[in-house]
Amino acid sequence: MAKLPLEGTRICDFTWVWAGPFATMLLAMMGAEVIKIESSQRPDVTRRAQQSAAQQSTSVDPQLVKSNDFGWMNSCKKCCSLNLRNPQGVALVKEIIKISDVVTENFSTGTMERLGLGYSALKEIRPDIIMLSTSVAGRQGPRKNISGYAIQSQALSGADSLTGYQGGPPKDPGGNYGDLITGTHGAFAILAALYHRSKTGEGQYIDLSMTETMVNSISQGVMDYVMNGRLRQRQGNRDDFMAPHGCYRCQGEDKWVAIAVSNEEEWKAFCQAIGEPAWTKDDKFADGYSRWANQEELDKLVNSWTKDYTHYEVMEILQRAGVAAGPSVNVEELVNDRQLHQRGFFVELDHPNPEVEKGLNSRAPWRLSALPDIVYQRAPRIGEHNDYVFRELLGLSEEEIARLTEEQVII
Repeated sequence: MAKLPLEGTRICDFTWVWAGPFATMLLAMMGAEVIKIESSQRPDVTRRAQQSAAQQSTSVDPQLVKSNDFGWMNSCKKCCSLNLRNPQGVALVKEIIKISDVVTENFSTGTMERLGLGYSALKEIRPDIIMLSTSVAGRQGPRKNISGYAIQSQALSGADSLTGYQGGPPKDPGGNYGDLITGTHGAFAILAALYHRSKTGEGQYIDLSMTETMVNSISQGVMDYVMNGRLRQRQGNRDDFMAPHGCYRCQGEDKWVAIAVSNEEEWKAFCQAIGEPAWTKDDKFADGYSRWANQEELDKLVNSWTKDYTHYEVMEILQRAGVAAGPSVNVEELVNDRQLHQRGFFVELDHPNPEVEKGLNSRAPWRLSALPDIVYQRAPRIGEHNDYVFRELLGLSEEEIARLTEEQVII
């Protein structure tokens, strides 16, 4: 029977917040057994936010209490609870690492070393271990000690400087963009390291910089400066070459559609699809450069057509003509989108907080035809898999587990 590609691979996961957990969630979806190391004294920040909101639920927005950031990024994982301030807790986690293939962490620089869990120490436990360390600027260089979140990596990478409208201030891309890009890079790097080990028997250390992953997302701006000495300016939804290119107002409150025309063939198809109004024959729009040079006026004219249709109608009209167009949907429309539901993109899972009803989680966006589907599981509660980890994997007796719990090593 076919197995998921990472079945049999175990990851000892110290990561928290967004970037690290997203990386290990992707690997869990590929079949890896991810064991999250946490404690009730210092839970994951996203779990802590939910717990805090729940405790203050009389004065806090109920939606915050029901938020599922932790549940989304930690689905398909296991969790054991250990006090790493206690030497016995460190000794136990070393036993877990001994039977693991990968260790992941995104603490401040030096934290793992102070715990006695730096890469050099882990190699003594398991010589072929793979370790991923994720940080804002990387573990080397003058900024190796800075801490932060996606917003800092996005600013340091230059991405903010290119986001926003001409003449306006820099804009954060939003949506924890830097975390998700970093997590994807982290999962990819771990896959590469696992492949390397399968060929050579060698483990390795992966030093992943959130800032550098974001630099990869603005390569056009970097190359424009390196090759031309030119600083790219913020340009909103506009493109370097395509026009029309942007989001256009449609029927309804705050309804928009994204349209992009890349060549003459598409321009002709666009004009025919909208009924070839007189302005489409104006010399100002006769070729690609002319349209680009006069796009402020062009955008107003395109808006004069789109405003009479819903964003879905515009998509259907233009897509039938072979023109790239798609509605800019809000989250309500997204959750009810028939395309996503037909593909089974959303799965209903229990919430990590048992007092909260089930919610929707997103599934992996890939489909592998020769492999079984992923069995999705809700995110674990703190220490939910202590018995599995300590008794089944490490072979501790019930008496030992009880003693360690009494001494607040398992916590």
